[in-house]
Amino acid sequence: MDTNTTTQRLAIIIKDLRRAILAAVLALILGCLGFYSISSHLLNTIQGHLHQKLAFFTVAEPFLAHITISLAMTIFTIMPMLSYFLWRALAKPFSLSRLLVFWFVIFSCFLFYSGAAFCYFITLPFGINFLLDFQTEQLKPVISISEFVSFVSIFVLAFGLIFELPIFMIFMAKIKILPRSFFEKNRRYALLLISVIAALLTPTPDIFNMMLMGIPLYMLYEVGIIALKLLRIA
Repeated sequence: MDTNTTTQRLAIIIKDLRRAILAAVLALILGCLGFYSISSHLLNTIQGHLHQKLAFFTVAEPFLAHITISLAMTIFTIMPMLSYFLWRALAKPFSLSRLLVFWFVIFSCFLFYSGAAFCYFITLPFGINFLLDFQTEQLKPVISISEFVSFVSIFVLAFGLIFELPIFMIFMAKIKILPRSFFEKNRRYALLLISVIAALLTPTPDIFNMMLMGIPLYMLYEVGIIALKLLRIA
């Protein structure tokens, strides 16, 4: 790809995203204020789901934990808006039609929420239970509320983002950067990379929890290839 063309496209993307930043910041502020009012209920729900008792070690820790959970829930909620801003910014420089942008937004949101749900309902409970199985009569866990909230928030959002893989593959093939043949010929490298990502992102180092992450992610990789074939994108 020509360097000047790349620079021009990048400038257009930055310009469009700059216009969306104010709206995104405003949404984050309003969302945080709204979710902060129910943050105690949200925290109780997460505690009940993961069966954990929490403690705090500094005066400000509970307040910061409630801010963190409010911010995470706001990002989770406004993801459709953020996705729309992103694809709208990419549409003009890469000549994406409005219909294609619409479907990119729809499936980006679907995959994000699917990944977040998979993490929250499957990976996190298994991972946390595995880690806490090391407790003994002499060694009892005392879990910090801020560490717990940050841990859950980061992993849920991260799982949601990496489940966007098929959309990334379709976009890269559509703009002629990584063709379908690239993904088909590099399955072994993709499997290696997915294994590394699974090892880094899963909350425990055991093979079972790594598989809970790695297998769905590789299946999404294959789904991306199938989607490229069905869409007839070379």
